[in-house]
Amino acid sequence: MALNSDQNYHHKLSAAGLLITLGIIYGDIGTSPLYVMKSIVGDGLINRETILGAVSLVFWTLTIQTSFKYIGLVLQADNKGEGGIFSLYTLVRRGKKWLLFPAMIGGCAVLSEGMITPPITVSAAIESLASVPALQNMHLPTMTITIGIISVIFAFQQFGTVAVGKFFGPVMLLWFSMLGILGAISLSHDWAVLNALNPLFAVKVIMHHPNALVLMGAVFLCTTGAEALYADLGHCGKQNIRISWIFVKSCLVLNYLGQAAWCLQFEGKKLPTYLALVGDKLEPEHVNPFYGVMPDFFLPFGIAIATLAAIIASQAMISGSFTLVSEAIRLDLLPKLTVIFPTQMKGQLYVPAVNTLLWTGCVFVTAYFKESKYMEAAYGLSVTLTMLMSTILLSNFFVFNRVKSVWVWAFLIWYICFEGAFFAANLLKFKDGGFITVLLASVLFFLMIVWVQAKKIKNRYIQNVKIHDYIDQLIILGSDDSIPKCATNLVFLSNAKSPKKVEEKILYSILQTQPKRADIYWFIHIETTDEPYTMEYKVNVIARDDVYKVTFRLGFRVEQRMNLFLRKVVEDLIENDELEVTSRYHIGHGEIVTGDFKFILIQEFLSHENDLPMLEQAVMRIYLAVKSFTASPQNWFGLDSDSVEIEQVPLVLRRVKEMPLMRVH
Repeated sequence: MALNSDQNYHHKLSAAGLLITLGIIYGDIGTSPLYVMKSIVGDGLINRETILGAVSLVFWTLTIQTSFKYIGLVLQADNKGEGGIFSLYTLVRRGKKWLLFPAMIGGCAVLSEGMITPPITVSAAIESLASVPALQNMHLPTMTITIGIISVIFAFQQFGTVAVGKFFGPVMLLWFSMLGILGAISLSHDWAVLNALNPLFAVKVIMHHPNALVLMGAVFLCTTGAEALYADLGHCGKQNIRISWIFVKSCLVLNYLGQAAWCLQFEGKKLPTYLALVGDKLEPEHVNPFYGVMPDFFLPFGIAIATLAAIIASQAMISGSFTLVSEAIRLDLLPKLTVIFPTQMKGQLYVPAVNTLLWTGCVFVTAYFKESKYMEAAYGLSVTLTMLMSTILLSNFFVFNRVKSVWVWAFLIWYICFEGAFFAANLLKFKDGGFITVLLASVLFFLMIVWVQAKKIKNRYIQNVKIHDYIDQLIILGSDDSIPKCATNLVFLSNAKSPKKVEEKILYSILQTQPKRADIYWFIHIETTDEPYTMEYKVNVIARDDVYKVTFRLGFRVEQRMNLFLRKVVEDLIENDELEVTSRYHIGHGEIVTGDFKFILIQEFLSHENDLPMLEQAVMRIYLAVKSFTASPQNWFGLDSDSVEIEQVPLVLRRVKEMPLMRVH
């Protein structure tokens, strides 16, 4: 209950809630000034119309995309206070099965974004170390420093972020205040830049700029993090996000305007350069407008604060990736990876396999691109793809909630065109790095497709049997003293949804392979709910004191600790006189003895007796191969290793009907 109280407390509009929101929600979108204007300007000459038009595009993109779509509309689609593309999918999946595909595409794009956010933010923050006068002759290896910082971030994931998280809010408050103040000071040198807030400047630059799509691709980076903002909804609540966004957007816009004013002092020229170590060579680099607005004496402090903000942005993206994968696992879209809850903070989790995958991807991206300016193409493509998928899902959410069709179609058409234009702009950079996003997302999408199809194949062929048909055999086996007792409570995990059925392979394991004698047989079915924190169970008494089937209904963010859960169920049954164990044990007055528990986990391998079509056989082989080297079932279900026995059984889905085997004399 304490956890729920904390969660509700931070959801309420308060000074503490607003501060926490700054630290958790806005890391990604808040660090975009590090690279947006730098990407817009590039290596070309400074042109006033281009700069003002680009800043106008930035302002209206933040307004239309982040303020209106995400802050105004998307936050309405919360699943019991939780957000993210898979939470949105759970709200609409009952209507149309095809919506699984945009959900999977969007989820895969977010995960690929998780491999690009840390490299681009951290490298953009520290690349200007070489521009600090005191460090110019040291030729610091910024790529190596970036990889080192990223490695430290990932190494600390296993400990949780509660302690460090307390500093996130104050650091981000300092960061946004710095953005606003520096931007305002620089803007004061050219107030005419305020004219860029007029949308006509944005329209003119799109119509007349020779490389308008390329410019739009750079501009779109200003709204990266909007999807992460929605994914982290459960940590802070709508009110705190909406109120804090007023402050955040004001600071961001001031900084962009300030950077534009600084750039315009070099109108008709290129930005000044400095020498930086790129790989193993010294190359001239243009000054980042973000650092250009800083006085020389403040530059070291600005870089330090920017690096801290980049670390926080990376942390938020990594945590969001853990949450996303966890939800995908609960929805049966990915293998059951080990999920660890390093702290008591509600919703905080750690997925070791994902942590390793993301770290490997981040190191590869950093080493491959070397500089943040080359990472922008890969970054923008993944974000636009995610946003397009969320638009499709949100439109169906509006339909589901009976919004007038004229408004639904207006929303869908506008944002498909708006985000589609940015997607086309980022596609132009496919060869320059966008292929990295497509490759990463495609691998993840392929894995999800295999997982979904394998589940469908199994459901089509596997037959469940009624437990009642075998009840006499189970009772006789449990009373047969000639067979050594396997356990007091013998537990099998079942995928059969019916409270009266289990898979045939389970009963085969008990009665035939090597008869397993037990006092009580338990069949457990786990149902994952669309609500994040449901914890309920139902008991079906098949044979009192002998055979029970228990169905647990657990939310998609609940840690599955089946050892503890089942022991609690047994204690409840004993207290309610639905289970009698006193005849089996000598117990004192007031004691509750549940006996020992042994979990039998059945792992499958594809039998040679199958006669599956070639495609289905390939899907099942990939499915079982991936399943064999992912997390051990006992870790996933929270089972103690000394109470678990893993049994290998052949998976026979479709037996060979005709065998052309002939007897000869």
